[in-house]
Amino acid sequence: MIIIGGGHNGLVAAAYLARAGQRVLVLERREVVGGAAVTERPFGPDFAVTSLSYVVSLLDPGMVRDLRLAEHGYHVYPQGPYFAPRRDGRALRLADDPADRYAEIAKFSPRDADAYEQWDAWMSRLGGLVGPLLKEIPPKVGSKRPGDLLGLARIGAKLRKVDVRAAFDLTRLFTASVADLVEERFESDAMRGLLSVSGVIGGWAGPRSAGTAYVLLHHHVGEAVDGQTGAWGFPRGGMGAVTQALAAAARGFGAEIRTSAPVARISTRDGRVTGVVLADGEEIAAPVVITTAHPKISFLRLLDRAELPPDFVADIESYQTRSGTVKVNFAVDRLPEFAAHPSYDPAVHGGTIVLSESLDDVETAFQEAVAGRPATLPFADVCIPSVFDPTLAPEGKHVVSMFTQWVPHTFASAPFDDELSAYADRLTERMELVAPGFTASILSRQVIGPHRMQEEYGLVGGNIFHGELTAGQMFHCRPAAGYADLRTPIRGLYQAGSATHGGGGVTGVPGRNVVRQIRRDLRFRRR
Repeated sequence: MIIIGGGHNGLVAAAYLARAGQRVLVLERREVVGGAAVTERPFGPDFAVTSLSYVVSLLDPGMVRDLRLAEHGYHVYPQGPYFAPRRDGRALRLADDPADRYAEIAKFSPRDADAYEQWDAWMSRLGGLVGPLLKEIPPKVGSKRPGDLLGLARIGAKLRKVDVRAAFDLTRLFTASVADLVEERFESDAMRGLLSVSGVIGGWAGPRSAGTAYVLLHHHVGEAVDGQTGAWGFPRGGMGAVTQALAAAARGFGAEIRTSAPVARISTRDGRVTGVVLADGEEIAAPVVITTAHPKISFLRLLDRAELPPDFVADIESYQTRSGTVKVNFAVDRLPEFAAHPSYDPAVHGGTIVLSESLDDVETAFQEAVAGRPATLPFADVCIPSVFDPTLAPEGKHVVSMFTQWVPHTFASAPFDDELSAYADRLTERMELVAPGFTASILSRQVIGPHRMQEEYGLVGGNIFHGELTAGQMFHCRPAAGYADLRTPIRGLYQAGSATHGGGGVTGVPGRNVVRQIRRDLRFRRR
């Protein structure tokens, strides 16, 4: 069996298939496996940086155990709570301790402090209902085939925990904007600004755009850190250590992994896959091929469109994969000293530092990008993983990761280096306002925009999720009608990238589920 792409989903599939006794070959275009979950050294040998994906949450603990990832160096440091410093010298802290958290929120609004505990319990409950569905292979909704109807029945059985109230709330979450949710529950700009970021991170939609409420919920379904729903953490060695552990597990079970081996074409005959052809002309035969590349690459470049049904091609062509994300990484000679909290505190420096002072600021940043201009005041999720992990930087020095938005989604079409540099300058200035001295501490800076994400890492449009997380592109609609079950119109060709159900983040769910589907199909053929 051949797997196209050595990102985390490809490596998960390889490990499970090899563990089951299959002969597996992984073909990775780049010189290193990992996809968007890689640790690189843009600042020289002393600093290790997670270039794109920067925290782990949605990787299933069962998968970690199945593949014995801890034996291959997998370890996660729990991430600290939210800390949102403001330009007026104050900061909003969502401390882990409920009493401390209540007091911190009450500094901005006693009403918001009262509302937050109910909000957190509500989101956790809904996340607990949605989370298990992410692990399922979606049935073909609308199909009358007995097998598909049985799949619908199985999903229905899992929904027995969803009562009338939860059904109503989930429907709202899938259709409402994050602004709809937070503005009716919270009154302070501080709370609204902080919570709105989780609804728009990685997407091409502002907080007032319909559907962004679900993206916020998506951040409450992980359980990779100590079994806590929605918990996040920093993997030791950066995100590349996660995919290196997966690669080691796959090799340990017997899989072969080849890097610098770009696939030029998927070979077919009479509607069935026969193997692949590499860019150097080498032909490799296989009765089963799994592609984890973006669907626009898999089906519009690696295959002849004439071999695919016209409606499937139309679905892939119209699949939305826009983004205005920019990742900015820094090497610094000391930790930032925040005006609101100048002393070192692992709960602050080791948490998620959010540069977002109001929901309106976030919406304005998006509207500027929609109008064709990079945001004047970018928002950012800031992390300093070297607070916990000494392998990332020399003693006393650190790496600072900033996941930011927005630039126009058209920036995926060309480098726009000057505009990105000016954007990163404004981001640096924003950090300087809340952490005086940050600019002087910078040793080096890396700016990765949508074009580089697309060309170097295979993220079409620069979208980190391989496609927007909207209601029309999830569950049975991801990525095309009738093919959310990880099959494709070509017999023997399967898909398992982040553009399939369960993807959107470092989940590994598509990689595990495609193995379930392949084994199910093989058993059916034998019968």
